[in-house]
Amino acid sequence: MKPITIAGGGLAGLTLGIALRQQEVPVTVFEAGRYPRHRVCGEFISGQGRSVLTHLNLEELLLKAGAREARTAAFFTRHVHGHPQTLPCPALCLSRHLLDQLLADELQRRGGQLCQGERWRNGFGEGVVRATGRTISPATTGWRWFGLKVHARQVRLTADLEMHLTPHGYVGLCRLNSGEVNICGLFRSQTPVPDLANTWRHWLNGRGGSTLRERLAGAKFVDDSFCAVAGLQPDPQQTPSPTGCCIGDSIMMMPPLTGNGMSTAFESAALTALPLIAYSRGELKWPDACQIASLRCSQKFSRRVRWGSRLQSLFFHQNLADAMLWLELRCNSLWRTIFERTR
Repeated sequence: MKPITIAGGGLAGLTLGIALRQQEVPVTVFEAGRYPRHRVCGEFISGQGRSVLTHLNLEELLLKAGAREARTAAFFTRHVHGHPQTLPCPALCLSRHLLDQLLADELQRRGGQLCQGERWRNGFGEGVVRATGRTISPATTGWRWFGLKVHARQVRLTADLEMHLTPHGYVGLCRLNSGEVNICGLFRSQTPVPDLANTWRHWLNGRGGSTLRERLAGAKFVDDSFCAVAGLQPDPQQTPSPTGCCIGDSIMMMPPLTGNGMSTAFESAALTALPLIAYSRGELKWPDACQIASLRCSQKFSRRVRWGSRLQSLFFHQNLADAMLWLELRCNSLWRTIFERTR
């Protein structure tokens, strides 16, 4: 069988490697960093990503490692306080610090090769999958986007997942099984990105009088879990080459507001695995395998990205966000519709 090289050992790259190894495809994953590591991430898997984990026999592994289910979610603005709504499908919550290490170990257990601390530098020709993540963009439509993440203890939530909208972005809170809460935010600025190492508390704490500020008033932050990322481009990205194979954020960055980024990583890996298995067996030529994989991902995610982008734009307008949440509190079908359109 022809070997597959995966450039990037994030969620998508590791999951693809595991899926290929299930069919005995020779796989090597190159990862510039090392495990375990903290990543800017909401740290919950919602939507259809769980079915991928079940199919690959990974869900039980995560549950045994301490993943917990999130069954409720709530949205908040400064003027409208949402109440917990039951998620149509429970999400699965687990720290990326643990999750990436579990997937890396599983890849190697199944016979895959993992090269940590090594960046792939040999191009993206035949047999090489790009899983290197997002495209760096200093500014998008005049805005500079950046993300922050930290864990904290002694944080009380009214729902398993909470989303707090602020004037400059939004902050998601996710209850983890360890007793800690993951605090992750996406922000935008029209001026150069500030010194995040010294100002992250200012951005994540929210304004005075907000529910977010109240939630974090007594928080004990786990300083070594803090991480930041800048140069984000929260808009769809195009596949770099019509003959290349891309997965995860290398295809597009899902608007974080929908809470579907981790699921998209798992789903794109599963959608790409079948044509790559056929290529490895000599049943498809490389350009054909890439085209099929790209088409499958496009059909799967196009509507989801459109809805996510519209919602994100809407929620950056304070009055529209207030109106949307006011309607959501009085119309449960609206909540269901939004969930269905972004999953």
